[in-house]
Amino acid sequence: MGAPLPRDPIADAQRNWERHGWADVAAPMAAITAVMRTQQILLARIETALKPFGLTFARYELLALLSFARSGALPMNKASALLQVHPTSVTNAVDRLQDAGLVIRSPHPTDGRTTLIELTSEGRTLAKRATAVLNSEVFGRSGFEEPDVDQLIRILGNFRRNAGDFSG
Repeated sequence: MGAPLPRDPIADAQRNWERHGWADVAAPMAAITAVMRTQQILLARIETALKPFGLTFARYELLALLSFARSGALPMNKASALLQVHPTSVTNAVDRLQDAGLVIRSPHPTDGRTTLIELTSEGRTLAKRATAVLNSEVFGRSGFEEPDVDQLIRILGNFRRNAGDFSG
């Protein structure tokens, strides 16, 4: 990341929106743009932390999900649903992780149409190591103040629920 800009470009954009007659949507535009920029910053931090492990965040998420499963295995379609990504994305991640020896595919024992993804012992070890680094370098130093984290969880959770991301 380069040197900080002398002014907040999103605040400038909000003022431009207001000057151009869009005052009624200027604040939501600024909020949405700020969320998008924040996502870019956080993803860059995560990708930097995961790079030494040869992982992208998408592949790490799959390893972490499998490490939380009781058996260390999940059907591919369930992994796709839980990660909220298209099945093709899971297939691509599994291909890469399998090539690296971190997961294996196996047929489901009772449903011949279903493929299971299972962590290897190397995958479990790598998931633990990568999680420790993310916890210390990213999640433990998020840049958010503690009271803000609770508000963000509530605000973003409400938004996601209202957008149909989940119903509970």
